[in-house]
Amino acid sequence: MMQLSNSEEQLMEHLWKLEKAFMKDLLEAYPKPKPATTTVATLLKRMIDKQFVAYTEFGNSREYYPLVKKTDYFSKHVNGLISNFFNNSASQFASFFTTETNLSQSELEELKKIIDSEIQKKKK
Repeated sequence: MMQLSNSEEQLMEHLWKLEKAFMKDLLEAYPKPKPATTTVATLLKRMIDKQFVAYTEFGNSREYYPLVKKTDYFSKHVNGLISNFFNNSASQFASFFTTETNLSQSELEELKKIIDSEIQKKKK
């Protein structure tokens, strides 16, 4: 899977949220100052070429939709991050994540619950 640029990721976020969208819907999803229509059109073309987005034509209009699920995209990124920066060690990543991100006690407890739940699932 190819990678998206930051501006492509931002556009993809809007598309994931909307699920299907015409150009006007995508432009409306952006906060002000909104990008130019030509900028969004260029981003969409690149994302179609990378096979992240496809469209259905309705006369002169195109309704765009994502070809890649958000969870699949970010899962690949997190796994790549663990592989490239933490010697393929999830525990090194977890240690870094929990010590360097200023998580509150309640956030750490929530993470512990998630991990404990996954451990229980794996035991079955």
